[in-house]
Amino acid sequence: MNAEKPTGESPTVPWLDVVQFIRQLGHDIRNNLNAVELQSAYLAELAQETELKGEVKRLREMVSVIGTSLQKLTAALAQTSPTVIPYRAADLVDDTKQKLAKDFPNESTKVNWDVKLQEEKLQVDPLMTQQALLELFANAFHHERNLKGITAKAFIDQGHFIFQLQEPKAKFDLSTSNWGREPLRHVGHGHYGLGLNRVRIIIEAHGGKFSADYDRPSSTLVTKITLPIAS
Repeated sequence: MNAEKPTGESPTVPWLDVVQFIRQLGHDIRNNLNAVELQSAYLAELAQETELKGEVKRLREMVSVIGTSLQKLTAALAQTSPTVIPYRAADLVDDTKQKLAKDFPNESTKVNWDVKLQEEKLQVDPLMTQQALLELFANAFHHERNLKGITAKAFIDQGHFIFQLQEPKAKFDLSTSNWGREPLRHVGHGHYGLGLNRVRIIIEAHGGKFSADYDRPSSTLVTKITLPIAS
């Protein structure tokens, strides 16, 4: 019997299997990191010299950074089961502003806000929805190192809450047709192409829509979140 010749095609792995693999890998690595942390704590107790104590402290800090990175990675892959409550759209925007100023004190000053909301309410998980909005800003700050200013708009249109982020981009050659639907497509140091995918999953879990469009005349990338207003 002749052996089958390899086709050279890469295997197609379902996304859920990829998620399960990454989460399990992260869990296993964190267990090992916990063991390293315990051992380094023991070394810190045994250390007598000041220089040695400093080295053990730096070792524990490095382990902590790795653990935090893994925690963020697995959080980006977490299942989305929102617990929705009635929540004022204006409060969602205000909470996002405050959190943005805390997490990104330098970059947040470059955001121009245009908010036109009154007493409209949403049916959302406030924390989860805020995480989605913050991810949009984090993504914009990460990809535009020389950011001079972006515009965040929040308003009501035809019974829907609209949140738009407008980013000036002189050069932009990516397709926006599958925006937020290509996890792991663009990876780099400390970034794994999961943020926008997480935003989309959160917004769609709330019955909303997530999209983007590049306006060439104004050289502006417009990212848009749409959520239904509570009846």
